[in-house]
Amino acid sequence: MRAMWTAASGMKAQQLNIDTISNNLANVNTTGYKKQRLEFKDLLYETVRKTNLNNGQGTPVNLQIGHGVMPAATSRVFQNGNLERTENATDFGLDGSGFFVVQSPSGEMLYTRDGSFKFSINGDTRKLVTSEGYSVLSQNNQEIIIGANHKDFTVDEDGYITVTNQNGEIETLGRIKLSQFINPEGLEAVGKNLFKVTPASGEEIPLGGQGRNTKIYQGFLETSNVQIVDEMIKMITAQRAYEINSKTIQTADDMMQIANNLRR
Repeated sequence: MRAMWTAASGMKAQQLNIDTISNNLANVNTTGYKKQRLEFKDLLYETVRKTNLNNGQGTPVNLQIGHGVMPAATSRVFQNGNLERTENATDFGLDGSGFFVVQSPSGEMLYTRDGSFKFSINGDTRKLVTSEGYSVLSQNNQEIIIGANHKDFTVDEDGYITVTNQNGEIETLGRIKLSQFINPEGLEAVGKNLFKVTPASGEEIPLGGQGRNTKIYQGFLETSNVQIVDEMIKMITAQRAYEINSKTIQTADDMMQIANNLRR
């Protein structure tokens, strides 16, 4: 009875689909979160009868029975979220395809769309870091340090960092580094709103020059791109698919019971 195993594969796949949808909904308020989508593929087919054509006569199509479905991949949708005003000088929203580049304490380069940065105090200086204390990097892969006599910390749309020094003069400290990837869907999510490079994503492509395609907005944060209504519709569809697969198993069981109860 193939139907039981086929329906069981459908139930397992829809369970994983619900898990993916629930993760999207759980992160609806996560800064810079990018929603995921589960992709499916059909399993192997059993060919009961092949095509058999001779001089235009015979069976023109195969007789094949499928064995169900399997999850193939979870693709991430890197569509921009909305920008929400916070008025916080260390909050930065991105408009474009770029990523902030941060460095972990072990020296590993990581990438994020979450621009809710903080100042870490070290003596009289301040360093721009993530909530976990990872250093935010400038375009020359250096930490962004604000001196004791610097005030009026400002970042323009192109990422240039300016402050007012003790003489009242405007001073440029550097430029926030942004990078993009040929295949951002190949990035590996490591939690804490961070991604790391994989062979599938390709190496980082630093965004430089005056015309880079991603703007930085100080005092804003990028919201999650999860649409609650869309996820609710997907959840209802997955629930119905799970239910109908369970009905298939019940139907197959009833058919076997009927066959088992046959009498001569």
